[in-house]
Formats: sequence, structure tokens, C-alpha cells
Amino acid sequence: MTNITTFDPQKRYILFSIFVLAADGEPHELDALLDTGAPATEFSDEALQYIGLLNETKQNVQLKPGLQTQKYGKIVLPQVEICSHPINNLEVYVSHFEKSWGIKALIGLDFFRQFRTTIDYKAGHLVTEPF
Repeated sequence: MTNITTFDPQKRYILFSIFVLAADGEPHELDALLDTGAPATEFSDEALQYIGLLNETKQNVQLKPGLQTQKYGKIVLPQVEICSHPINNLEVYVSHFEKSWGIKALIGLDFFRQFRTTIDYKAGHLVTEPF
């Protein structure tokens, strides 16, 4: 099934909403960024703790100069919906995110390798369809 996810082409990055099923079974909407240079998907430790999928965040994580995230663990998300595609048991990195970045997830190539993906900047459409 082909899905179209909209984004604002006037913004510096491709930003869109995703949904994560929390520990209590409730879906939570999170702001995500498409990062075609990231090999793997990352989720903010703060967001994962807030929705009940992470017991505690590491308080001593330091961002390396020039980076806005710092990976420090992995977690399996029971269910996540990205670009209207439901995915069960997605393994993602747990990361400390720079707060000024304003996102809760960074969607990497591990997700997009599962789909034929077209980015139409003029229309502000991210088109995904399974192979």
C-alpha cells in the first residue's frame, strides 16, 4: 500500500509525526525527523521514559561536539507507526537528544530500506510503499 506523509518543504529538515504504542497500550504522537544520513532509527530517552517504555534515562550522557544526539542503548518498540506503516517489534537506539532540536525521534535508513521511498519537495510529500 502506498502512503503519503506530508511535511513542510519550507523547513530546514523533513519533519513529520509518528505514533508509538506506550506501555499502557495508548498511542502517543511524537515529532520525528527523517535523516537519510543516519543508518539507524533513534528515539529520545526522555520520550521513551515519558511513555513508559524506558525505566530511567542516563543522566551523565554527554553529547559529542557537533552532534545533536548520543546513542547509549537499544530497545525494542512493541508497535510504532511511521509514515502510516505499522511496524511491530522495531529495534531502535536509545539516545540523548539536544533539547533545542525539538524532536523525539530520528528516523534512519533502517526504516526506509524496507520501502520504495520518494521525496517530493515541491509538494511536501514523502511517498512510501513496501517493495
